[in-house]
Amino acid sequence: MTRKIAVSLPDAQVDSIRHAVERGRAASVSGFIGTAVARAEHEDSLEMLLDDLDRELGPVSADDRAWADKALGLG
Repeated sequence: MTRKIAVSLPDAQVDSIRHAVERGRAASVSGFIGTAVARAEHEDSLEMLLDDLDRELGPVSADDRAWADKALGLG
């Protein structure tokens, strides 16, 4: 089920969204915004998971971060 709502966005964002639709990056303005909301929800759920892990296991140490950076070729 979907509901129709009205939102206000700056002109530049509306132009950007319409341009994305014209280029085929989204089927419609509603589709573009729906995808953006879903992405934000996904990021929020990942952030909550990381917060839960920090509470359960403690924060990641500097040594662990250094190891991960090295393993990923970042350091």
